Amino acid sequence: MFLKDKRNGHMVEVLGMNDLFNLYRQDIVGRYLFGEEAQEPETFHKLDLLFLSGEVLPRCWLDPEYRDETLPH
Repeated sequence: MFLKDKRNGHMVEVLGMNDLFNLYRQDIVGRYLFGEEAQEPETFHKLDLLFLSGEVLPRCWLDPEYRDETLPH
């Protein structure tokens, strides 16, 4: 999967898909896609990533308490 780093606009190839979908993980492993050679993998904070369309990642990928508002008290 490819995402965009909102800090610089560069495309990022996600190498750890399970970390992306795991709402308890705040970081993922990926690498920038630019230039002719593959870049070294590095850690990216999920809040710094967007879909290529510019949309933010779903809250259920980011926030372990995303359903707390819908549960009865």
